[in-house]
Amino acid sequence: MSELQIYLSVGFILFLCIMGWLGYIATKKTKTISDFSIGGASLGPYVLGLSFTATALSAATFLGYPGWSYEWGFSNMWLYLSLLGAGPLGLIVVAKRARKINAKQVSLSLPDWLGDFFGSDILRVGSALIMLFNIFYIAAQFAAGAMIFEYMLGMSYTTGLVLITVIVVIYVFAGGAFADIYTDAAQAITMVIAGVVVFVSGIYVFGDGSITQAFTNITDNLASQDGNLVKVINPDSQYFYSFSAILGIFIIQFAFASSPQLFNKVLALEKEKDLKKMIITYVATTFLCLIIFFGGIYSRAAIPGVPEASDLALIEYIVSVFPVIVTALIGMVILAAAMSTTDGIFVVMSTIFANDIYYKVLVKRGIVKADETEANRVAMIISRFAVVAVGIVAFLLVKNPPEYMGNVMWIGISGVAAGTMGPILYAIYGKRKSSPRAAELSMIVGLFSYLIMYFGNIIPSTMAAGGYATVIGVVVMWIGAYTLKMPMTKNLEEEDIKAE
Repeated sequence: MSELQIYLSVGFILFLCIMGWLGYIATKKTKTISDFSIGGASLGPYVLGLSFTATALSAATFLGYPGWSYEWGFSNMWLYLSLLGAGPLGLIVVAKRARKINAKQVSLSLPDWLGDFFGSDILRVGSALIMLFNIFYIAAQFAAGAMIFEYMLGMSYTTGLVLITVIVVIYVFAGGAFADIYTDAAQAITMVIAGVVVFVSGIYVFGDGSITQAFTNITDNLASQDGNLVKVINPDSQYFYSFSAILGIFIIQFAFASSPQLFNKVLALEKEKDLKKMIITYVATTFLCLIIFFGGIYSRAAIPGVPEASDLALIEYIVSVFPVIVTALIGMVILAAAMSTTDGIFVVMSTIFANDIYYKVLVKRGIVKADETEANRVAMIISRFAVVAVGIVAFLLVKNPPEYMGNVMWIGISGVAAGTMGPILYAIYGKRKSSPRAAELSMIVGLFSYLIMYFGNIIPSTMAAGGYATVIGVVVMWIGAYTLKMPMTKNLEEEDIKAE
């Protein structure tokens, strides 16, 4: 066993011990489906802000996105700007009003929130099923963890994939949202440290401590390899080949802030007045994490042509520049990033089956007969075993390593955004009461627009296809709200909620 493998193995064992301890604490606090889903809506702004960052940025930030920097050069900075600008803007636009509405609704997830607001079980179940797209997101994180195990510990890809799947499934099975949020907060801090360390390293490797000289040298180096690497628009890129594609990226990043695993963090906030603190924490830590993107550019300048896959470009740079112990620590951070996103989505996926479908539809409509105590007991069982089922499906999706991890992830994000963003924005900003049929139509049209544009090869960029499909869904929602007639019965007092 090499020195790197020894350090990483020891670090991973310590990491598992810490996760186990936090998971044990979380298990003691997880008594109801509300505890499992949103931590009982009792968590503070700084913990949630850090957790929001860790969940939003995932392993793609440390493997997939630096890999895009390696492949496509400076044009990948558009992604940096969208994550830093459009993402927080989406949170600001949605979070406060969504949290205020939920003070009365007391919903546990995004499908639950939409179903309660519009008084539509069709929307509740339909948006819950759309959340199944997030299995692609989970699969991408599993692939990232497997790559680290393969590259740094010498395991086979399949063995690494099995290991990370089992660890995350057991962890979330036990602790739900408490386990997710507590560990995410700790992981976000390590992600910030890794981002800063890697960014600063390039200033000394390429510029002897001068940031101006470093980036002058890097730019000259990349231009000598391929002129497109230093262009604002890179025609060779899968995502940054035109301004229209880049616009789609900004739109989908705006919508991503309302993705279910992030939306749950807003619902988990104890006090509405603390939302500003949560957002500031999120933006500050996101800025420091995202500078890891430059690691891919450093790798292209220092060791062009070395990585077997672009997703490994950052790791190759780290191995070539840092001492073994630092390399091992950064490897642990990447594993933490994969887990921090994965466990959050697992909580969302299990809540879909336990709360949104079983409790809110089957029990509430009397299809399944159960009193409150029995319903909550069964919901907890469903939520935990749904974790196992989702883990198995995600494992099978990436049993063979994908070409680009980030592509797999954005299939999930784009599908969810296209189907849900229209109803979300109208619920928050609509000036008149809408028929549930309008929200249902927006969900269907938005989702199928994305499927046709991307899988029909009309738009090659997953993010751009998702962004434009999201716009279509929003437009359909507003048109439907003003043209479709209200049902005869009043399902939900939205006007009263907004008036408060």
